[in-house]
Amino acid sequence: MNKFLTLLLLLLAGACYRVPDQINPKVDYQVQDQHFHSLQSAFTPLSPVERMTDWGREMIIALAFACELDLYRAVSTYKRAEILVPKTDVNRKLEIQYDILLCYFFAKHYDEAVCEFERSGLSHVDKTFPAYRDLLVILYECYREMECFDKQERVLELIQKTYPETAEKLQVSRAIREGDLGAVKCYAALEPKTPCLDYLLDTYYEKKKSVATAQTLNALLPGAGYLYIGQGKSALTAFLLNGLFIAAAVEFFIHDHIAAGIITTGFEAGWYFGGIYGAGEEAKYYNERVYEKAASNVLNETKLFPILMIQYGF
Repeated sequence: MNKFLTLLLLLLAGACYRVPDQINPKVDYQVQDQHFHSLQSAFTPLSPVERMTDWGREMIIALAFACELDLYRAVSTYKRAEILVPKTDVNRKLEIQYDILLCYFFAKHYDEAVCEFERSGLSHVDKTFPAYRDLLVILYECYREMECFDKQERVLELIQKTYPETAEKLQVSRAIREGDLGAVKCYAALEPKTPCLDYLLDTYYEKKKSVATAQTLNALLPGAGYLYIGQGKSALTAFLLNGLFIAAAVEFFIHDHIAAGIITTGFEAGWYFGGIYGAGEEAKYYNERVYEKAASNVLNETKLFPILMIQYGF
């Protein structure tokens, strides 16, 4: 019996772990094709003489693939153009390398975009490069996706020095996408006011569910926590399972089947405490979905996704 009580206490201590109220949203973007098509190139068009060269023809084909968002073929063709372009034509070579990087970025191949940057001459350009601002934004987002946070911060510092407004937008974007509600509140309080941030906060706090309430309700009545967050089927399942195990355990003890009663009670303890933890997790998951929907709307409408800050295309 002492062993059973010890096991029960361990289950109680472990299963009643309070789920943190901090959300970890995953806010992604869905950019329409027409957005890419609306972006103009940062570079001068090929001259008639350039269009007649082998590398010029490859660039024309690569551009056609890129405009169709056939990015794999575009990269292959751009690389052929890079091989054929004269080494003395530094500007065109940089243009080709940038277009390759842009293809990788649009395709969400962030590691390959960074590799292209590091192997190319783009790592040595400055703000005289026509697409310099876009290049920095791309690198910032790539390092973020790759979780290279030190490099991301160094790029942000460089953006702050050259394009402070863009840096501010990126910081607001990061706070929204990471669910840093404290930072979002700070940005919302700044002048001039940004109504979209107030909308995000108001929508989230109006619709969010309390993790503590979900766990408490499920502790008082198994299934009540799931019902609180709108999961009727899970609530019914939890209620029936716990009820059946409790009824079975009581029946065993009444008929002096102590061993069977202890085993059944042990299983019930697992279901009971697991349900409390599960209700908290589901409430947290619910809050994340609420936040993600509102944040996605804000980020799209205000063009705060880094990809929507890109000013130039192919």
